[in-house]
Amino acid sequence: MIEFRPVRLADRAAIERLTKPSGTRNCDLAFANMFCWQPLYRSAWAEVDGFLVIRFHVDGGTRIGYMQPVGAGDFTHLLPELEEDARRLGQRLRLYGLTDEGCERIRRACPGAFAFASDRALEDYIYRADDLRTLAGRHYQPKRNHINRFKAEYPDHRYEELTPDRFDECMALEREWRRVHEGHTSELCAEQRAMQRAFAHFDELGLRGGCIYVGDRLAAFTYGSAVSDDTFVTHVEKADTAYEGAFTIINKSFAEHLPGQFAFINREEDLGLDGLRHAKLSYHPAELLHKFAAIRLQPDEAACKELWQRVFGDDDAFVDAFLLRHYDRSRMLAVEQEGRLAAMLHLLPFDTALGRASYIYGVATDPAYRGRGLASQLMREALRQCDERGDEAVFLIPTPGQPRLRDFYGRFGFSGAVPTQFRSSDGFDFGTGDPAADLAMVRLRNPAAPLPERLTCEPAAR
Repeated sequence: MIEFRPVRLADRAAIERLTKPSGTRNCDLAFANMFCWQPLYRSAWAEVDGFLVIRFHVDGGTRIGYMQPVGAGDFTHLLPELEEDARRLGQRLRLYGLTDEGCERIRRACPGAFAFASDRALEDYIYRADDLRTLAGRHYQPKRNHINRFKAEYPDHRYEELTPDRFDECMALEREWRRVHEGHTSELCAEQRAMQRAFAHFDELGLRGGCIYVGDRLAAFTYGSAVSDDTFVTHVEKADTAYEGAFTIINKSFAEHLPGQFAFINREEDLGLDGLRHAKLSYHPAELLHKFAAIRLQPDEAACKELWQRVFGDDDAFVDAFLLRHYDRSRMLAVEQEGRLAAMLHLLPFDTALGRASYIYGVATDPAYRGRGLASQLMREALRQCDERGDEAVFLIPTPGQPRLRDFYGRFGFSGAVPTQFRSSDGFDFGTGDPAADLAMVRLRNPAAPLPERLTCEPAAR
């Protein structure tokens, strides 16, 4: 059994002995991040066979996750131990922060056993430090213009090292920013608590930072720490937006004052925020660091994936995205034959202008079991459940170019060819892959009611 212990300040040397030489550039593996956010994520660590293993609470909730083990060579021999630890906690194995190489190693070691997904909002922005120091070249001209305007408007500005006597000013600037942008300061948010923890142990965490002053007023500040021997992570960057160009000049000035050993600067994720994404892209990152998640499939999920790919031919990325984000065993109707999944369909709840509706999705029968009426059996049960729940409508999208399917579904009361649009927060395509071909057949609770001219569907809360 792996003996995990909470990340504590005294663990820095032991953890960095494994992370610093590893070459990792993942901001989540900077010790200062682990420690400062520990109260939220309840991060714990262990060293197993020369690998650093981090366990944490995903999004600060009840689900447990494990970072990709950090060390030299192949880590996949640790997966059984991690799975046993997760099982002991009543959970299945979830891995995070996986590199492309890490994903491939798991696929080779455990074929078909995991589903993988990446989240663009969590990719790290990695920059060449010299690019941020010099802002050279035509594509950085807008940044140089910002700085020149700032210098012209505020000739009394100066750069100062971030030292303990400035911490209170930094927290005050952050509180004011949050008041203006979020309308309240009554309760400390998780980021503010992490900043307080950072300031309370600044030197012990190996943090370094800088400030921009205009006269005696703090206009911007930033700080960060090293994650590896050649990569520095900027954890926090705040500015008073009354000073146009303050973000640009603190970024450049701080990069200029970093030791030359740092060839790369990681400015962390954009969290899916459009404004933040635009700002980070405007500095032309050298790399967007992929960070994949992997979840150990349950037997029903593995069977669903196998049948799905046998019938529809979709790639791993598509099926894995469905399994990780939208699959629910309680909403999959299935028929087993000879100990294997022979046919299935999924009943997905959607909110529409018609009211609560169910979408019949992924109707599939294993070719070896066709002609036995399995799909008809599943359709009858699906409609029974929808009627029992009182759904206002049931809809589905037949595969384009197969008129026999329209005839088949017509026998169950479906009709029409209604243009359909799906809206989901993750952008998952519930349709055919071609929006022009997303023409739904609809079965209304009230057969006398007219079909809608268009159907807009949003996933209903589970």
